[in-house]
Amino acid sequence: MCLCASVVAFGSPALAQDMTKARSLAATCANCHGTNGRARGAVMAPLAGMKAEVMLETLADYRSGKRPGTVMPQIVKGYTPEQLRLVAAYFAALPATEARP
Repeated sequence: MCLCASVVAFGSPALAQDMTKARSLAATCANCHGTNGRARGAVMAPLAGMKAEVMLETLADYRSGKRPGTVMPQIVKGYTPEQLRLVAAYFAALPATEARP
């Protein structure tokens, strides 16, 4: 059922497989950013519905040191560029809980 829903939502079995992989990669984000990118409270940014290009730019800034952080600069270094693209696409595909950039 989940795979079928993914195929319908994302258009092809290959893309659905990528989204399954992306969901697995994004599970780490839930520790701080909430389940399915829906952060509770004002401390952590919600990720659900964030435009992929905005997320990728933010992650690149963490990786380069342009954007300071306590945990994110280290976490982002543990992902390949392709993995980051998958994670960004995954969160962009989720419905936002508030207005997103």
